[in-house]
Amino acid sequence: MTPDITPDRSAVRSWLPGFVALAAIWGSSFLFIKVGIEELHPLHLTLYRVATGALTLLAVVALLRDRLPREPRVWAHLVVVAAFGVAIPFTLFGFGEQRVESMLAGIWNATTPLIVLPLAVLVFRTERLTTRRAVGLGLGFLGVLVVLGVWEGVGGAHFTGQLMCFGAAACYGVAIPYQKKFIAGSSHSGLSLSAAQLLVATVQLAVVAPLVAGAPPAPTGLSVQVVASVLALGALGTGLAFVINLRNIRVAGASTASTVTYLIPVFAVLIGAMVLGERLNWHQPVGALVVLLGVAVAQGLVGPRRPRVTVPAAAPAVPAAEPAARA
Repeated sequence: MTPDITPDRSAVRSWLPGFVALAAIWGSSFLFIKVGIEELHPLHLTLYRVATGALTLLAVVALLRDRLPREPRVWAHLVVVAAFGVAIPFTLFGFGEQRVESMLAGIWNATTPLIVLPLAVLVFRTERLTTRRAVGLGLGFLGVLVVLGVWEGVGGAHFTGQLMCFGAAACYGVAIPYQKKFIAGSSHSGLSLSAAQLLVATVQLAVVAPLVAGAPPAPTGLSVQVVASVLALGALGTGLAFVINLRNIRVAGASTASTVTYLIPVFAVLIGAMVLGERLNWHQPVGALVVLLGVAVAQGLVGPRRPRVTVPAAAPAVPAAEPAARA
């Protein structure tokens, strides 16, 4: 057994359906955001979405007889993680998709690992910067410039929307290493911590949304497609998806499960094109490929690898994993 917990071929069928389903759920989230903001302010959409996701995970916690954290220190850290990992990025994606295509928002979501790494190295001190990672970062940010099309000039609503989506990915870049440093080592399950995180985010949004955007509209006044989008975003994209991700980590291993990041923009682009009839400029998918190449190099999936060190069978089977970027 290796530290990656790399599954053999016979085990692929046990995790591949969940892996593809997770990519499809998170990839389609950008479509549901696009539909939701047609009638809802981005803050109201995020509030309804997060509240639905919190209720979903709380139900799973109760069903599995798990329990929420009780230590004040953990809840204090969850305030930060909820803000930067849920409330702010979800809202920024909503504002961004008022100005850009849903498929382009999905591409920007894939830049999250590139932001996580320098923050983890320079700010949180949870990672080391190696030559391979530096090369991956350079490639990734070159891809970001290509996606932006900087040679065409900057400015305008479309460019602003792209910056908002990139800002959302940057928020994930803060939340992931922060969570890894201050929360991941606690004795609580990932399910319990995620349910608590969504609960805190719901409270934050319930306070901020009325102050900024007014009282949220009653669900009965919304169209069927918007209500369905909110439920899909909350129950599936913010609730059930986490349960699937946990299973993928247990069955396939943390390294394999984290590569779902590469499939999310593929589904986002396909769904945006087929359902909404969206189109991209040539440089946006090209830049996305460069971004994904940079992420692959930084994560050691491309290029020379260090020799693997075998681990005794009695060693812990599943290492802690950084949560995948989600929309």
